[in-house]
Amino acid sequence: MERRTILRVLLLAVVVGSAGYLAIAWVNAPTNATAAAANQTQLPLEDRTPVVENRDGATVITTDPPAGNDGLGAIVAFGTDGRPLYHNDTYGSYFDVDPDPPGSKTVLYVAGSRYDPCPDRLQAETDSAGDDGCAEIAVERVNLTTGSTERIHTAVTGWDIWHDVDRIDEHRLLVADIARDRVFALNTTTDEVTWEWRAEDGLDPDSGGQPGDWTHVNDVELLEDGRVMVSLRNQDRVAFLEPGEGLERDWTLGAEDAYGILYEQHNPDYIPPARGGPAVIVSDSENNRVVEYQRENDTWTRTWEWRDQRLQWPRDADRLPGGHTLVTDSKGDRVLELSETDDVVWSVDIATPYEAERLGTGDESATGRSTTALANGSIDTRAAETDRTSKTGLSWLVAFITGPAVNGVLHAAPTWMTIEDLLVAGVFGITAVTAGALEVYWSRVGRRLLERLR
Repeated sequence: MERRTILRVLLLAVVVGSAGYLAIAWVNAPTNATAAAANQTQLPLEDRTPVVENRDGATVITTDPPAGNDGLGAIVAFGTDGRPLYHNDTYGSYFDVDPDPPGSKTVLYVAGSRYDPCPDRLQAETDSAGDDGCAEIAVERVNLTTGSTERIHTAVTGWDIWHDVDRIDEHRLLVADIARDRVFALNTTTDEVTWEWRAEDGLDPDSGGQPGDWTHVNDVELLEDGRVMVSLRNQDRVAFLEPGEGLERDWTLGAEDAYGILYEQHNPDYIPPARGGPAVIVSDSENNRVVEYQRENDTWTRTWEWRDQRLQWPRDADRLPGGHTLVTDSKGDRVLELSETDDVVWSVDIATPYEAERLGTGDESATGRSTTALANGSIDTRAAETDRTSKTGLSWLVAFITGPAVNGVLHAAPTWMTIEDLLVAGVFGITAVTAGALEVYWSRVGRRLLERLR
């Protein structure tokens, strides 16, 4: 058989095989529970059927899809019996959600939509809209049983949507302002900012990301002792603030490019001494793991770490009563619950989830205990081995490729695709282009073109 024919057959086999693999992966992709909930929430509750397994409390999930300005985000809730309880997809992206008040079926959430160009109605409300458009932000409170919604606050920013808003009291909110690299307390009755901390007052201006997304501050939490904990994603740090004093540098968890500790983390939760802390449980997003750090002798020590083969870019982890942990696996497209022995005991497939709350367990990790407390004071020394050095050169490149590069491609790819699917798609594309180029080269047109080039 002619070598040209053999090569054609081989290339065709690769193209057909990889296309078949991708078709099977698409057909067998898990059902998106958000879509299932959307299809049922128009029905009376008694006519709805379970789409997830039973749990002791209702589970509320927000989603933040790649095309967040196309109205694809949602907030969805599933009852204790697994039936859809609530669904809303008014905005392009949904982020933080908290019970309000704790113990109720009413939640407070922050959501928003991005617009390019910025509509005239929004431009009139901001002086920061630019060439990249603008974002409309809504802080709302909804009763998941009745669907009754209350608008608490609105804002317009240049592009970024606030990722976290926590209630301080009846009239005040604590805001992680990703658009202006600050955290602040807002009186929703008067619209007055009663306190703020700007990152420029405590951080090296050469740290973190580029202008326009310098800190990517994505989480804020008011602690029982009056301090404020804040997640500075692009600085790879969880920082602690003393209102009126500023940054408590000796309490900072993580360091610039010290990816062995944290790599562009999300949603840290503080566990106080009364429940086995000081400890912080955090989604170590670009390291594709969830971790917990215990503070002992003025040092943070890693005491727990979890990942499996599917976990990809987690963005929330809440310690529940009894030692279970609720994890949001953003590019694994699921929310899962781990037992105290780290077994997956509950899971729901959902596209690009951002945060999950189990109602009846308090806000985030408010009723959970540290790993050290659950282990009766012992620390796993294997988990405590932490690389605290900043990555440079080849080690930085490896961390970047396995973290932001892969997760960025997955974020832009169709939600059903896994890393394996992306690799197969790459093989398909390269092989198809190679086959096409060879056919052109072998054709009369190709030969004539080569003769002209000579």
